[in-house]
Amino acid sequence: MALTKKQTKQLRAMANQLNPLLWIGKNDVTDAAVKQADETIDKHELIKCVVQDGSGMTAREAADQLAQQLGADVVQVIGNRFVLYRESRRDDVKKIMLVRE
Repeated sequence: MALTKKQTKQLRAMANQLNPLLWIGKNDVTDAAVKQADETIDKHELIKCVVQDGSGMTAREAADQLAQQLGADVVQVIGNRFVLYRESRRDDVKKIMLVRE
């Protein structure tokens, strides 16, 4: 699902107050990191991630790779942090109501 500009703006505003929930370290994006990100994004729909200094990847590379593997959208990349969004498949999670154009 491609996000519109208004939806991206809404999600960026929501992500501003989030703390990082996933750290990408020197092993880059491993299967364990993808599994953890999948579980976390199912619980929260919107997650902030950090690429640590020891990693050989940039935040943009990590965001694109994780988004592709998770079927998520990259909301924003700033410095060594990035934000991903994917609608949750779980029924017990409060869904984020995205604006419509």
